[in-house]
Amino acid sequence: MTLDQAEDGGAVEEARAWIAQDPDAQTRDELQALLDAAASDPAAAAELEERFAGRLDFGTAGLRGELGAGPTRMNRVLVAQAAAGLAAYLRARQEHPTVVIGYDGRTNSGVFARDSAALLQGAGVHATLLPRELPTPVLAFAVRHLDASAGIMVTASHNPARDNGYKVYLGGLDHGSQIVPPADAAIQAEILRVAAGSIADLPRDEDYTIASEDLVAEYVRRTAAPAEHTAVPPYVYTAMHGVGWQTASAVFAAAGFPPPVSVRAQQDPDPAFPTVSFPNPEEPGALDLAVATARDAGAQLIIANDPDADRLAVGIPDSSADTGWRRLAGNEVGWLLGWQAARRVDALTPDGGDGTLAASLVSSPRSARSRGRPGWTTRRRSPGSSGSRASHGSCSATRRPSATSSTPTRCATRTVSPRPSRCSTSRHHCAQRAARSPTSCSRSPRSSAGTRRGRSRSGCRSSTTRSGA
Repeated sequence: MTLDQAEDGGAVEEARAWIAQDPDAQTRDELQALLDAAASDPAAAAELEERFAGRLDFGTAGLRGELGAGPTRMNRVLVAQAAAGLAAYLRARQEHPTVVIGYDGRTNSGVFARDSAALLQGAGVHATLLPRELPTPVLAFAVRHLDASAGIMVTASHNPARDNGYKVYLGGLDHGSQIVPPADAAIQAEILRVAAGSIADLPRDEDYTIASEDLVAEYVRRTAAPAEHTAVPPYVYTAMHGVGWQTASAVFAAAGFPPPVSVRAQQDPDPAFPTVSFPNPEEPGALDLAVATARDAGAQLIIANDPDADRLAVGIPDSSADTGWRRLAGNEVGWLLGWQAARRVDALTPDGGDGTLAASLVSSPRSARSRGRPGWTTRRRSPGSSGSRASHGSCSATRRPSATSSTPTRCATRTVSPRPSRCSTSRHHCAQRAARSPTSCSRSPRSSAGTRRGRSRSGCRSSTTRSGA
């Protein structure tokens, strides 16, 4: 492809307009260099055309993609359009909407979060920014705790280091859960209206609220509350270079558990994820440092989070495994959590009665084995449906009262549901994963996040155990 062909396709004009509105000097320079190179380099001209061949669609998982300039990358222009589109969506439905915003430790997560807060505040939506880098479940909790209309989490979860993303959660009757259709399409329509103009024309107001650390303390208190004070074996924890360590260690302490042995090399946020190829605890090799740490410490349990701490992996000793350790499958962790939730409700309702254990359709049918006493049934629901909020922090087990009981009792245990997820948003990432592990890769015309309008993207599917993602 030549520059003339790129000009015929409109890419050159679009690139110049993008540079004119981009507040980020780094991505402006990146795009200008590409524009200059395209005059004599066919490869640069082809990349320029690719950068403007579509845009990242906003889906049920929000936006997710590689950092860089242009509408097919994650950057400050795309984030500004998303924030302004969300503001328009909320203002059309509420007179005085409010939004709470969180962010992880990835490159530009804090920048994207502060931009969003200023743009939402400028659009007449009261914005509250979480006080520091925090896990995604804290953001989902904050939506409910502050009774916000919506929440934004800037994260690409377990994607490779060069990616970032933008998730949206809704309050009210949605209880801080991640968006589902048709809300995603309605927000996307508002984003496209904003994208027809320049973000330089959007009003900004830096007078947004910074949430108190009291909110984080309340999250820690409530998360630790259901813990039972039993003997705890020596255990290892890894934050996988993400934001989980401070919050997780605070929860363990509040629950009365001894402190874990931390994988020091992965304890603090590092957007480069230097010790892992993919910062997903379910990836082959991702737990190698945790296993080595557990051997040295004589630990009997490994607990691992992904970088935004909404994904959990559990490892246990297994002499039949090559490393001497085995990672529990997502469904196995789900069974344990379901069993504990049912057990807790049984303990709180000694007079009996029947009860229900909710499980998503993508969970194993064996979840039925997690039921408590006779009288329990299992209800299977679509992930994200109004009857399946367990993955966002509400209780998955309830017991209806017996004839001698006056009110139903709900447990206080947060549970998580296994469900399929997409990995990277690029064919390159998917090919890398397929070469290293048997994870299946399939190409689809539209992914729930990071899809390009008019183009197909690659997605990798694997089982997972998540909360609030």
